[in-house]
Amino acid sequence: MRIPVGRRDRTRHDGRHERFLRSGGSRGGVAFVSGALPALAFPEPSLWWLAYIALVPWMLLLRTAPTARRAAFEGWLGGAGFMIAMHHWLLPSLHVFLLVLAALLGLLCAPWGVLVRVMLGGTPSTARAAVAVGAVPAGWLMIELVRSWEGLGGPWGLLGASQWEVTPALRLASVGGVWLVSLLVLAVNTVVVLLVAVESARRAAVAAVVLCATGVTLVWAWAPQPRESGRVRIAVVQPGVVGGMLSAERRFDRGEELTRELKGRDPDLVVWGESSVGADLRARPDLAERLAALSAEVGAPVLVNVDARSEDASGAPGIYKSSVLVGPDGPTGDRYDKMRLVPFGEYIPARSVLGWATSVGRAAGEDRLRGRAPVVMTLPGDGTRAPGLRLGPLVCFESAFPDMSRRLTRDGAQVLVAQSATSSFQESWAPEQHASLAALRAAESGRPMVHATLTGVSAVYAAGGDRVGAPLSTESTTAAVYEVPLASGSTLYVRFGDWPVYASVALLAVLGAVGGVRALRRPAPVPGGPHARTARESSARPVR
Repeated sequence: MRIPVGRRDRTRHDGRHERFLRSGGSRGGVAFVSGALPALAFPEPSLWWLAYIALVPWMLLLRTAPTARRAAFEGWLGGAGFMIAMHHWLLPSLHVFLLVLAALLGLLCAPWGVLVRVMLGGTPSTARAAVAVGAVPAGWLMIELVRSWEGLGGPWGLLGASQWEVTPALRLASVGGVWLVSLLVLAVNTVVVLLVAVESARRAAVAAVVLCATGVTLVWAWAPQPRESGRVRIAVVQPGVVGGMLSAERRFDRGEELTRELKGRDPDLVVWGESSVGADLRARPDLAERLAALSAEVGAPVLVNVDARSEDASGAPGIYKSSVLVGPDGPTGDRYDKMRLVPFGEYIPARSVLGWATSVGRAAGEDRLRGRAPVVMTLPGDGTRAPGLRLGPLVCFESAFPDMSRRLTRDGAQVLVAQSATSSFQESWAPEQHASLAALRAAESGRPMVHATLTGVSAVYAAGGDRVGAPLSTESTTAAVYEVPLASGSTLYVRFGDWPVYASVALLAVLGAVGGVRALRRPAPVPGGPHARTARESSARPVR
């Protein structure tokens, strides 16, 4: 039989494709690279649209894994690739330890790899394909939930966070937080896999697309949104990179100089960045007096951040990072001590075991101590233009935790303020990524959020997540005043919290229970036929 040339070429191509998929080394490399692909959806590349298809190559590979063990292995490799790509800017600080962390956190994706194979492998029925559109995103959300624990690095790089500048996604965040946005992103990726690879499931995939589009439209039309209730003028002071000897004192001097330039611009509040004061104000009354004089001169309280050895409210001594509000009469008494610390940057988990990290990177030489509770601060009534305004302070990567801004909002905060410093990562994606998180927190909480840094990127967002004014880049050394709209009312996320997480847990639990029942009801394997006779045995003379 003669094969036409076109068909012969196609057969040869299909054979190469099958050999490639059977090659363990080739599959492993594809898993690692495709797992890293979603990082391009985040700032600074900010290819937000890529998030909706970025997981497709990885998922197509996982669904064809020959065994569950292989799917788990390729899930691990892809997870490690994502962690390295998402956190590559930490390499100068952690060095080889970043690879260790990526390998450990990548293990969280191993069960998800098996789930993708089970739900999407082979030729799934219409029912299985429909369930997969919910189950695969729910499984990914479990990875994000576990990874969000502070000790594992916190919720940095949640897929939903890549949609920080997409208005419909921000509206979704007001209903179910960043978790609901992650579920949408994963659902679209799953649908694309079904459309590309499973012809028999395309009807279910199209139905899922219609369902997702309908849900987003309903949220857009009906989700309650906060109402504007006034405006305040908030100034952000960004001194820029200050290094060398006596950098803490020089940074304070530069912040003082920039703040004086605000005189006559009528700010209601002035915000300095993280670690903007390098000494305990109780031990350095001269610094407290200078800040009080600044407050009186510009007619607004100054929210600074003290990174120094001090004592908390209970008298426990140690190094704290503390937001301190200073008015014309000096410190008001409102102080918030940072509660969630950056692993390795501010403390070393299990220091007795992992203390060697200080010798290979910029890990903390001494652990910072934690605050005990969130604090809502109130602007003083004397000498200020917005007496009674309530602030919810956060420090550094605490702005990545949805539950913290939600708690402050429920406690009565009218404005959320994150004080940060990313001076160690100026030439990386980190400053843009960090600033983008404030948009999500503003949308979730229905409260405006100010992200003030020492060295950029500083930015301000309104209650719906829309940007207010122009951000301050990493090249800026300035003080800027923003007209910030206040908001009243409550979002569904503030009211009901992390319900998408609970729904995902419930779905996976039901699927696990159904799978367990089916396994128990599965008939036992039929015993094999007559045992084979040996060479010395026969029907006439069996072996005794």
